[in-house]
Amino acid sequence: MNNVDKNLLKEINETLDEKTEVYNIRKNGESIKRKVNSYIDIVTKEDKSGLDIYVKENTLFGIVHIPVIITESGLTDVVYNDFHIGANANVIIMAGCGIHNDLHKDSEHDGIHRFYLEENAKVTYVEKHYGEGKGTGKKILNPTTEIYMKKGSSMNMDSVQIKGVDDTIRITKATLDADTTLEISEKILTTGSQTAKTEFIVELNGENASVHVTSRSVAEGSSTQEFTSNITGNTKCYAHVECDAIIKDEGKVKAIPEIYAKNIDANLIHEAAIGKIAGAQLNKLMTLGLNEQEAEEVIIKGFLK
Repeated sequence: MNNVDKNLLKEINETLDEKTEVYNIRKNGESIKRKVNSYIDIVTKEDKSGLDIYVKENTLFGIVHIPVIITESGLTDVVYNDFHIGANANVIIMAGCGIHNDLHKDSEHDGIHRFYLEENAKVTYVEKHYGEGKGTGKKILNPTTEIYMKKGSSMNMDSVQIKGVDDTIRITKATLDADTTLEISEKILTTGSQTAKTEFIVELNGENASVHVTSRSVAEGSSTQEFTSNITGNTKCYAHVECDAIIKDEGKVKAIPEIYAKNIDANLIHEAAIGKIAGAQLNKLMTLGLNEQEAEEVIIKGFLK
């Protein structure tokens, strides 16, 4: 890997190094480095581009890194990764994609990740997206995440779009059985003429299943964002969705909530707040010696942290 590759990896997965036990690094559509151990295996799919990642039951504190980097202008990379998480396993999965594009053709990565959690499995999933480069070609990232959770399992998903992504369509679908817990935190920054669409579709099928979705976003310049949530409660369950957005300049943000209770004991809540940075917040920081631009940057950094 050259310096560009290393810098991209650092942006999306700074904890990956030579001591990491389990990883697969994908560059420009091909796996270039891989390492496994006795309780986590990574297997290349035979019928399509992608991986099957197997985590044995009762695995404790397993960590898997599966970063993707693209440095080839004009490349469209599509990958299907399936995660099979055994019963009672506890694993951290570090994913994400970085694109460097210095030329005029668009570069795109479409990652379809499917998670199959057996009973009482626990997953922490961290996904970071980043774009850079001086070319006029776009950096496009379209992540799709599908989550299937069996009884007693839990998943914490942290998805971050750092900066530099021109267009993105982000889709997350989940099906929850009894006594499951899904927590999703999404943070998105768009600038210039960038666009971002994000959609959450969750089916709460088992008693006492719960989901909490938090989306925080900042739209600067003339960028546009659209947030859609579709939560269905089919039994006694709980859901809380909150969408908070800051708009600057000519930025635009649309929030489209849909919650559908099909059971008298389904408790579903949706909250949305969109607006500019409050003047009181700016004034408070400016009294400390910051100018208006510096104060805005501090507030936005804290908002997306």
